[in-house]
Amino acid sequence: MLLRYGPRVDLQTRLLERDAELLFFALTPPRATTPPARIQEIADATAARLRPLELDALVLYDIDEESDRNPEERPFPFLPTIDPGDYLERHLRKFHAPVVVYRSVGKYDDSELKTWLCAQDARQTLTVFVGASSRETPVKTTLVRAQAMRTEVRPDLLLGGVAIPERHTRNGEEHVRLLTKQSAGCSFFVTQVVYDANAAKNLVSDYYYECTRRPDVPPAPIIFTLSVCGSVKTMRFLNWLGVDLPRWLENELVHAEDTLQASLDYALATATDLIAYCRGLGIPFGFNVESVSIRRDEIDASIELAADLRKLLRRAGTTTRHVDRVHHTR
Repeated sequence: MLLRYGPRVDLQTRLLERDAELLFFALTPPRATTPPARIQEIADATAARLRPLELDALVLYDIDEESDRNPEERPFPFLPTIDPGDYLERHLRKFHAPVVVYRSVGKYDDSELKTWLCAQDARQTLTVFVGASSRETPVKTTLVRAQAMRTEVRPDLLLGGVAIPERHTRNGEEHVRLLTKQSAGCSFFVTQVVYDANAAKNLVSDYYYECTRRPDVPPAPIIFTLSVCGSVKTMRFLNWLGVDLPRWLENELVHAEDTLQASLDYALATATDLIAYCRGLGIPFGFNVESVSIRRDEIDASIELAADLRKLLRRAGTTTRHVDRVHHTR
């Protein structure tokens, strides 16, 4: 009989035990110009729409302008949003699942970040630290300093790191970055949007087999981010963000009669491929579904994707036992 975790089960324990296939859903907080009364309406409506998914966690992004990322014009204009920590504290405290709050650490000085860390309930809040978009970007706090601070003041608050398969394709060293982040306290990783399944599998493979050469470093859960794309403009925005779409897929989406449906079908195919590969290795994994667009049809398709993934995942698995066996025998 397959056991199912309820929404209130300790996500931290599941991540640390590396014994579950997880489902996250990612949101960007409302725009900073949104009227206060409307903010709570958005939060309540979002919670109601996501509740049937029985998510393991909600993800709140902390967006930055990232003008240093790409000199080309941004396809969608940058519009400042409410701070994700404030959005959680003021509007989402009654949400039924744990919340992973992203922190673009360069935006905050040491005291701001420390105050936020100390105020969190580690049973319901996790965090992912994101560094600067480029080495030239001025920052108030470096990623290394933020990681050290979390270890100093809130070691019980689980920390996640960002994984970028495309960067691994370019330099072949992303798995080393993951191990460095793991040694700095990261207990799980969330990828950038995945459209190239082979790039993601290459990263997972190199990371996994490097872990097998280090018996005291078991693989941490990797949460693959998937997103739908309903228009050429959305696709260009993904490109601007640094997401690599295989050329054949770009052609298929551009020429599809229904770009959004074609994108949804491909995301499910990508998920199926990654599920089979990770289960075969015995590496803990999950999926994080996001919509990079504010269009209603793309948001609806993202929720549909999450619902389909929920049916594919084993919400309570046996991943840890396989991984531990590999580590003990090599």
